[in-house]
Amino acid sequence: MESDTPPEAGNQRRKPGSGPPRTFREHLFHSLPDYAGPYSVGIMEIEVPVREPRTFSRIKRNHMHALRMDTVLFSIFYPCDASSYVPSSKGERPSKATWLPRPRALTSKGYAKFFNVPHLPVTAYIAATTMFTKLPAFRNAKLASNYADATPRSSSGTRSQYTLTESGGGKPRFPVVFFSHGLGGSRTCYSAICGELASNGLVVVAMEHRDGSGARSYVNIPPSGKLASDLEIDDLDPQRYYKVDYIFPRDNAQDTAPNNARGVDTELRHAQIEMRMSEIEEAYNVLELLNNGQGDLVYNNNLRKKGNAGSSSKGLEGVNWSDWESRLLLRNVTAMGHSFGGATTVEIVRQSDRFPYIGQGIMLDAWGQATPKTGEITHESLHKPLLVINSEAFMHWPENFKRLSDIANEAKDGGTLCWMMTIKGSTHLSQSDFAILYPNWLSLLTKTMVNPRRVIYLTVNSSLEFLNRVLPPEFTTRNAWVDEGILQTKVLVTDELPGEHRPGDRWTASRLRINNELWLRTTNWFRRRFKTSTVVTDVKGKPLIGLMNFAPGSEVWMHFGPTREEP
Repeated sequence: MESDTPPEAGNQRRKPGSGPPRTFREHLFHSLPDYAGPYSVGIMEIEVPVREPRTFSRIKRNHMHALRMDTVLFSIFYPCDASSYVPSSKGERPSKATWLPRPRALTSKGYAKFFNVPHLPVTAYIAATTMFTKLPAFRNAKLASNYADATPRSSSGTRSQYTLTESGGGKPRFPVVFFSHGLGGSRTCYSAICGELASNGLVVVAMEHRDGSGARSYVNIPPSGKLASDLEIDDLDPQRYYKVDYIFPRDNAQDTAPNNARGVDTELRHAQIEMRMSEIEEAYNVLELLNNGQGDLVYNNNLRKKGNAGSSSKGLEGVNWSDWESRLLLRNVTAMGHSFGGATTVEIVRQSDRFPYIGQGIMLDAWGQATPKTGEITHESLHKPLLVINSEAFMHWPENFKRLSDIANEAKDGGTLCWMMTIKGSTHLSQSDFAILYPNWLSLLTKTMVNPRRVIYLTVNSSLEFLNRVLPPEFTTRNAWVDEGILQTKVLVTDELPGEHRPGDRWTASRLRINNELWLRTTNWFRRRFKTSTVVTDVKGKPLIGLMNFAPGSEVWMHFGPTREEP
């Protein structure tokens, strides 16, 4: 269905904030594009001991509790001053974080174990493609002290000049987002979305959950040695860390599969959600310390520093902690997540008593089957605004779509605003960095049809439209967010979902069906050599051409939306 907004709205361009220069080596490997928002983006990595180490559930592996929380690890993407940064170890170039978490070779082995394939081919392929990929963000840069003021232009208008301007009421304060990754993910797997949000004036806390849902993560042991029960540490052992690999459900390893007769291992998944929520509580506590002027305490307790597992030699060196005092808006915080992170988001938004500072949620292609129903974990129901953004591949998974529809109805019955939409031609990994770094593989294996960068922009821009509506006005007054009118897309009036690209049962949720695929790929190869005015462009004017292209205003299907009587 088409949007009520004019077609040129999809082609709005802005002058982006400056990004760090790329080294020669970065040009040889797969790379991530610079962010499109008016702010430059900074990043820092924090791992600190939790206030109360503990275990979750009775689930054990190798006679030890499988779900244990000893420290909390996350990256913060934030608007920054590009003129202040920590130099790299090889000169005056800005230091940048690697996309693949350190130690990179061992992390590659974790992915091989996750995919159940030999580690040598996986490590070799990653080494040849993304082992040295860097995030286009300034490590430990100064938090932006000025607003970025501008008005986006349409393709028929004139380019406006973005500048960082002094705010009339002092330094800007930024809204906060917590991002929860999906199965096999990490704190950097969604850097494109997190960085884009940060470039638009949001502080995004990208969690790395140690609940056994990621491929591999390293936990540094605090100097105090204070840990949850049943883990014995030899004080003389120089290895002061342990690793957490993906936990496969016992006797039901494929509980994620749509056609799995045994269904989801709810005992494991619900326990993981409980641990994830506790990790977010710990991360929120760290933000409170930063906001209260206690950044030095965070620095002293940080375990991601030179010499520790998974750490950069830079650690948190060069951070001016006074910049963070009273700069974070720690109410009306947004919970956001992809896949299993979307399931986590639902439960966080539900539990208003536990998370009074959470104001709304954004679910990206959520794993509905793992999402607890009301009463399974809490008896609270949804009463806070919700945005649900699906991939087309997951839209064709009937049971999953029904569960998400039930969640949308739960929110609407709770008297709150809710949108539920699907991005045409997208698949499950389209909202992750994998789609940008490995677009050809996703096109061939999952039959992704839309340009991967366009999926990111649609996801981010619809999220910004949502936040512009639900956040308090004082949170958004000085923002220059693009409004493509995505949330104004007309709701589908038929109960029958579009089925042109619905796959057979064997490929449900994992891929789409492309009719006349060879012909389409051949004609698309020729079409790329000619410019077309109907294709959306990026901020540099480059067409975002996919295997199939949808005109601006008709790139999504809207399934749920507020009625005209609702605000």
